[in-house]
Amino acid sequence: MNLDPKFYRVTAAAIFFSLLGLALGFWQLDRAAQKEALQAAMLAQAGKTPLGNAEVIALAAQGRMQESGVLYHPVRLSGTWLPAHTVYLDNRQMDAKVGFFVLTPLRLEPQGQVLVVQRGWVPRNFEQRAQLSEVQTPAGLVSVDGDIALVPSKLYAPGAPGEGPIRQNLDLDQYRSQTGLPLEAFTVRESGPPSQGLRRQWPVINFGIEKHYGYAFQWFALALLIAGLYLWFQFFRRPAATSRDIANHGPQ
Repeated sequence: MNLDPKFYRVTAAAIFFSLLGLALGFWQLDRAAQKEALQAAMLAQAGKTPLGNAEVIALAAQGRMQESGVLYHPVRLSGTWLPAHTVYLDNRQMDAKVGFFVLTPLRLEPQGQVLVVQRGWVPRNFEQRAQLSEVQTPAGLVSVDGDIALVPSKLYAPGAPGEGPIRQNLDLDQYRSQTGLPLEAFTVRESGPPSQGLRRQWPVINFGIEKHYGYAFQWFALALLIAGLYLWFQFFRRPAATSRDIANHGPQ
């Protein structure tokens, strides 16, 4: 076997891309493990005792609202609605139907902090797209059951974020600036049966764990393929080809 410079370049390339495939495969497995842990934490939250106003504000002050042990924890809050700042997020689905997610700020009592509540879903009028379904918003002190949640995921929207009641997405910083309200950096997703013109069969979050396992398999398979092709062409096929050349043409 003639170990010319080409052999070393091919060997280096094969080692590099094989190791790269292995590294990416293990990275995908790590991502899957992280999402499995988050999913397990979410499921474990369901049976916990709901947090009240004071507990939620204390956790928010500590910056812990996006931790896996707090996110999606049940809450039972009391406060007053601020319906003048209600926002309708467009193109949101519930039970395979397109409509609006309705979000209204809630001022907690007696603390005074304000947070956004994802109150539920309403259908839209496709003939008069600017027309909004009627939503009842009780005045005075109300009790809200739900769970701690992130701002609804963003959909593609060209141009600058909207500013009216109908929007594609909610930019919390922009919304805070527009309303002048001291909004917390998280939301509450209200739970319970349909009421006030709203439905609350929230979509189940798809973590895409299977996708990461699929990607990991592809990366491992690619690394194995590169290693296999390298061994075949450099150590198995080459000696066989050299033997045939010698037999046909004699030693050079």
